[in-house]
Amino acid sequence: MSIELYKLLHLLGVVLLFFALGGFALRAFSGGSASEDGRKIAAITHGVGLVLLLVSGFGLLARYGLGFPTWAMVKVGIWLLLGGAIALLRRMPWYAAIWWVVVPLLGLTAAYLGIFKPAF
Repeated sequence: MSIELYKLLHLLGVVLLFFALGGFALRAFSGGSASEDGRKIAAITHGVGLVLLLVSGFGLLARYGLGFPTWAMVKVGIWLLLGGAIALLRRMPWYAAIWWVVVPLLGLTAAYLGIFKPAF
């Protein structure tokens, strides 16, 4: 696949992931009153977003021939945090307000790392 297609899939993964995390945070804010069907759809969207991010991210690393630099390892760590965020929101809904701020900051950090690729 082309680099542009990998980038497009990566952006789709970001949109799906943050869309789902926003839905889970709002569900936690409302006291979990959303329907079970809504929770399932959000969980599926979250999972598909995570898979797209992982596959396209490693595809980009391979196409660019970068190996597995430190900034990519940090992005995998952010991916793991965002992957576990729905479990935290379900078990500890009182942290939804904190996650509402932390999740965009994690996304911004991941974007910074992907754009600037700092050597550290």
